[in-house]
Amino acid sequence: MVGVCGVFRAGLGESMRTIIAVAAFAAVLVAASAAQAERRVFIIANNSDGYGIDRCLASGAACGEAAANSYCRSREFAQALSYRKVDRDDITGAIPTTGPGACRGNNCDNFVAITCTR
Repeated sequence: MVGVCGVFRAGLGESMRTIIAVAAFAAVLVAASAAQAERRVFIIANNSDGYGIDRCLASGAACGEAAANSYCRSREFAQALSYRKVDRDDITGAIPTTGPGACRGNNCDNFVAITCTR
């Protein structure tokens, strides 16, 4: 009987190690997916305002960092990871065909993508 109990205990200990390993792996997966879900890309019209911020954002220059960070904070994100000009062809279907932001002849809005993170 002692031998049988000893085998049973060894099997139980190995099962517990397996359960703990699976739980740890699941926790790592959940943490990784939560971190990935905290990123969002905003596509906004890049209208000239006379201050040159539109050129800073579109070129990805350092002068656009403050504007991009402010935009992210206004959307309850911590900071901007990146910002860049986006071609109209890259966002087909998201650009209005009528109203503000519509492209009429040579009068077309430019667009900027700002990637924000929490």
